[in-house]
Amino acid sequence: MKYVSLGCLLLFFACTSNGQKNLTATPDKFSTAVQTDNIQLLDVRTADEYKSGHIKNALQANWLNRAEFDDRTFHLDKQKPIFIYCLSGGRSGAAAQALVALGHTVTNLEGGINAWKRENMPLEGVDPNSPQTSIKAFEGQIMSKEMVLVDFGAVWCPPCKKMEPVLQEFMAENDNKLMLLKMDGGIETELMKSLNVEALPTFILYVQGKEVKRKHGLVSKEEFNAWIK
Repeated sequence: MKYVSLGCLLLFFACTSNGQKNLTATPDKFSTAVQTDNIQLLDVRTADEYKSGHIKNALQANWLNRAEFDDRTFHLDKQKPIFIYCLSGGRSGAAAQALVALGHTVTNLEGGINAWKRENMPLEGVDPNSPQTSIKAFEGQIMSKEMVLVDFGAVWCPPCKKMEPVLQEFMAENDNKLMLLKMDGGIETELMKSLNVEALPTFILYVQGKEVKRKHGLVSKEEFNAWIK
C-alpha cells in the first residue's frame, strides 16, 4: 500500500465519500497518503499542541485563532490536496469545510491525533525545554554586522515556507552586504513578545543595531532590495 499513487488514494477517498471535496481517511490510509509528494499536510491545533507532537512535515495554523488560520492558509496551493488533522477530528472537520468553501480539496484524519496514536503512528515534536535567546544575546547578534535582516519564521508556517526561495535568492545576491538571522518562532516566544512580533513570518531590518524596517507576511525580493539601498 505504501507505493499506491496519490491519485489512486484520492480516487478511493472520493468514491467512498460520494465524490465530495471534503473527504475523510482512517489513520492507515492517511499515513500512506501523506508520504506521497504533491500534498499539503496541515495541523489545525494550537502551537503548544503542535509542539507536543505532530505528524512529520505538517504545517500549523490554529483553527481557534481565525485571523492566524486565515492568514496562514491563504498561502496554500489550491492545486494540491490538503490532508488535515487536529486532536480528535472536530476542529479539523470545521476547518476542512472552510477550506473546501475556498476551493480546496481536503481529507480529514478520522479521530485526529488521538486515533493516530492508538495505531502507534510516528510523531515528531519540539523540545519544550529548548533554550530561548535572551534580549542581551539578540542585541549582540544584531550588532555583529552593520546590516542584519532578522527572519522570525517556522518550518510549520505556510507563508514562511513560501518565503524561503525568495530569501535564498535575495541573500545569494547580497550576502556581502548584510547578515540573515533566522529566529524560530516556535521557540523564541519570549523574544517575540519583547520585540512585539505578533505573527509569522515577520522580517526586521537592523542597521547598526537599530530597527529601520519591519514587515509581516510575504515580502518580494525587490522590496528587500529597496530596504537595503
